[in-house]
Amino acid sequence: MNATNISPYHPKISHSCIKIIAFSLFLFLFISKEAIAFPVGERHFVVTEVSAEKRNADHQDKLRVTIWYPALNGSHEQSLDIGPVSDPRFKPGSAAPDAPFFDTQRRPVILLSHGFGGSARIMAWFGTALAREGYIVIAPDHPGNNSLDPMTLGGALLFWKRPEDLATALHAAETEPLIREHLDLSRVGVSGFSAGGFTSLSVAGARVDLSKLLAFCKAHPADGVCAPQKEFPISYETSASFFKKPEIVSDVSLADGDMQIPEVKAAFVMAPALVQSFNQTSLRQIKMPVTIIAGDSDITAPPSTNADIAASLISGSQIYHLPKVTHYDFLSECGPYAITHLDICHSLQNRRKTHQYTIDLALRFFHKALTVQ
Repeated sequence: MNATNISPYHPKISHSCIKIIAFSLFLFLFISKEAIAFPVGERHFVVTEVSAEKRNADHQDKLRVTIWYPALNGSHEQSLDIGPVSDPRFKPGSAAPDAPFFDTQRRPVILLSHGFGGSARIMAWFGTALAREGYIVIAPDHPGNNSLDPMTLGGALLFWKRPEDLATALHAAETEPLIREHLDLSRVGVSGFSAGGFTSLSVAGARVDLSKLLAFCKAHPADGVCAPQKEFPISYETSASFFKKPEIVSDVSLADGDMQIPEVKAAFVMAPALVQSFNQTSLRQIKMPVTIIAGDSDITAPPSTNADIAASLISGSQIYHLPKVTHYDFLSECGPYAITHLDICHSLQNRRKTHQYTIDLALRFFHKALTVQ
């Protein structure tokens, strides 16, 4: 009820009415918010991805995929901790293995891409949070470039193959009998962190110009993206030599191809890396809604040469800078040992606070961008 519609002759009644209505509305919203916080289910499957042969250490054409989704009430969630049970290195959250779906409703889908040397699970803090609010999240482990398998030069350097992993994972989910009936393919978004941010922008329409990245790194070897990465150090010389290998030349010739996934309608990008590899014209041509979030203390993928460049070129995009947030604050929360011994766990800002802000921003963004008109 609008207060202007209440008779001015009964001010006490009017004020009481307003208070009661305001409290009732608050209570309703609070209860409703609690009611739609679904349990989260988790499923895994392995699919064929031809481009994985040159990236997987065992040269298998296999791609692992994780799916998080709203699960049936009463589903028993288990910890997704990474590392020793007694002292996990990372604490990404929880999910119920192979739980039944909450209902038969078709729900919006988010494709999620992890960073260089990461994994789907280490991004579960984000994926499960979206699933808890009604989204189905599909997240592959990028071949040869994840923390579960041996890292390879192909996995690290054929980074423009990552969008194919998302496309393959999505299309595989469409054929899984227990999953496909829950997917609303008219509402598909993409999200990713670091190299996964690059992946998200590629899926949105950005195209690679490998010579541009090589020229940038030759001129700026100390840039966070160009310097050898702690997860798998590779020198500029090694990279340049790899791209000239006869068995790789054909892949390099396709680096500038169209990596868009037609179903994707919106991109939420976290601390993107490798933005210097993009053809700037292709960034200007992106039409879908894009929101970018980055930490102003990020020296691994500095916003000035990555996030800010993308935001300045993508028409209508929004960018958010988080003070005292580093690159690795977009990974899961760390356990006690990791906080003490791993530099990727040293945060200048409260990591949980960073996660919650990011989740809230992503939910608002996707709710608006993926609403069926």
